[in-house]
Amino acid sequence: MKDTHLTQQAFSDLGLPEVVLAGVLKAGFTHCTPIQAATLPKALAGHDVAGQAQTGTGKTAAFLLAVFNRLLTQEPRPGRRPNQPRALILAPTRELAIQIHKDAVLLGQECGLSLKLAYGGTGYDSQRKGIEEGVDILMGTPGRLIDYFKQHVFDLQALQVMVLDEADRMFDLGFIKDIRYLLHRMPPVTERLNLLFSATLSYRVMELAYEHMNNPELVRIEAEKMTAERVRERLYHLGQDEKLPVLVSLLRREQVARALVFTNTKHVAERVQGWLAANDFGAAVLSGDVPQQKRQSLLADFQEGRFPVLVATDVAARGLHIPDVSHVFNYDLPQDAEDYVHRIGRTARAGAAGEAVSLACDEYAFSLLEIEAYIGHKIPVTQVTDDLVIPLNRPVRGAPPERVARRPRPGRDAPPRHNAQGHHAQRGPSQRTHGAARVPHEAPASPPIAKPAAPPRPAPTTPPRARKTPEKPILG
Repeated sequence: MKDTHLTQQAFSDLGLPEVVLAGVLKAGFTHCTPIQAATLPKALAGHDVAGQAQTGTGKTAAFLLAVFNRLLTQEPRPGRRPNQPRALILAPTRELAIQIHKDAVLLGQECGLSLKLAYGGTGYDSQRKGIEEGVDILMGTPGRLIDYFKQHVFDLQALQVMVLDEADRMFDLGFIKDIRYLLHRMPPVTERLNLLFSATLSYRVMELAYEHMNNPELVRIEAEKMTAERVRERLYHLGQDEKLPVLVSLLRREQVARALVFTNTKHVAERVQGWLAANDFGAAVLSGDVPQQKRQSLLADFQEGRFPVLVATDVAARGLHIPDVSHVFNYDLPQDAEDYVHRIGRTARAGAAGEAVSLACDEYAFSLLEIEAYIGHKIPVTQVTDDLVIPLNRPVRGAPPERVARRPRPGRDAPPRHNAQGHHAQRGPSQRTHGAARVPHEAPASPPIAKPAAPPRPAPTTPPRARKTPEKPILG
């Protein structure tokens, strides 16, 4: 673990319970990050905290250690039942909830507390059964938690700690009514510890904090102090037809071992994945409608290095800790300036260095001014040179409707063929290539034998009745 992003505050000096400190040391951590050093002393003293910090700065460990300390130093409420959680941690996305649970298992391995997870998309009965059997710390997303709550699988009357992570994202995803529903069913704010973390402490987030927290102490860690020296940003101004060639060139030239490529839509993500696969880059697509089990499998394969590139929409921009991501490519500039910060936050985590490369085409370049105003500095511009715009192999099953700049090679490239509709003719099976070189279709050695012409059909005496034939069979 690199120490360039750590403070002089040691975990051993915070007065944590011995079992909590043992878990921290076993995980390999000795000193606090800035957000941990600023929030942990306040939270351990029993004060509510509203903290602002970007992803990858250690805020998950900050609130988990505060939760462990509270539950181990205070007795449960009298008459508490096993299915009444003592702490509730709310996350906006399934991926973030899973990551929090993973970190809680690691840091709390010596605490002896029951950790349960509830999120949508999978495991409905198994999650429900686990909560009914007993839970100390319940983590999950609002929708699944409210579902179980209304079925009386658990209640919140014995709650001692409430944590709200990525509060600004809760507003963005429309979960704020669900959050308020749960907050109103907890014990009074003076009878519990309340912790809120957000990338931005906006007016709407602060209104929520002051309404449902007990005079929270504000802690702000500015983004530029945490990431400017560790994330090397650069920007290419280019045409839409140059984006794919430049992306492939950069992936090859910089020998990228693990990269995230962000697009604004699922359709573009699938198109980019197809072109990358055709040009010898193993890649997968992560979007909002990927089933949960498949999504977890994709993330596991990506983290274990089974393929080097993950093409994703903004569903992957927040809450995921994927180690050793060396490059983040903004294939499409995000339309929301905050999303830019969250995207590039997928690299340069835990003190490592990383590259953030943005491709500004005419369709999304209008977002650049807002992004630069938000981050407080200009993104360095790099010129697109001729050697970056390279010819590409088309996907095996025909090229998607994406324009790709391709410079002709003398004596090798013939003009493209067109069909009756004016589109490029698709390559037949004999012309498919899997390597960088292309093999032109050779003419046959001898002309084919002509078939005898069929005799002309006699013209019908009466015209047939017009009848519409459906393109596909109509099933009853």
